[in-house]
Amino acid sequence: MEILKLCIAVIAAYLLGSVSVAVILTRKQFRQDVRECGSGNAGATNVARVFGMKAGVLTFLGDLLKTALAVTLGGLLLGETGKCAAAAACLLGHCYPVFFGFKGGKGVTVGAAVALMIDVRLFLFLVAVFFLAFLIRKTVSVSSVCCALSYPVGMLLFGHRSLAPVLLSVFVMCIVVFLHRSNIKRIISGTEPRFKAKKEKAQEDQIRK
Repeated sequence: MEILKLCIAVIAAYLLGSVSVAVILTRKQFRQDVRECGSGNAGATNVARVFGMKAGVLTFLGDLLKTALAVTLGGLLLGETGKCAAAAACLLGHCYPVFFGFKGGKGVTVGAAVALMIDVRLFLFLVAVFFLAFLIRKTVSVSSVCCALSYPVGMLLFGHRSLAPVLLSVFVMCIVVFLHRSNIKRIISGTEPRFKAKKEKAQEDQIRK
């Protein structure tokens, strides 16, 4: 019975994760696919960079909601193990969405949402790491990689030392760093661009043309 519950949690979480808010929003609102714009990433940062901060925030909130639903379902079915399994599956779905040709985001928002669902202290710790790194470098990719590397540290720091959360934190770290490998190369070479959200007015003018 527990295996069946685990399978249900994982499959449902993967499908929820595969609902790419960035792609749906940009296709519906701007008649463009965000994966064909900017960095080509279906995430909140690229949406904000190309279509404006408002669209980026909506994408962030949508990704937060789908993660919360997935993790809550996993927790109801199998407690902590279910939460962690569902969180990993949701992250995988977000990065490799079955509904959108397996081309999705880089997992940062979902990783943050998972932290929020597991432990608010972990979430606040990662937010602090993110903004500290951003203040120093003004580059979202640097902040994202720093957060990923800090994930297992934060998990252990706040007392989550059982197997499931530790494995989850290592999984989040690995997948986020892996998906930022091209960014890391540009960071090392000094060519990684700094974050700048597109102004809403300019985006509106572009859509009208």
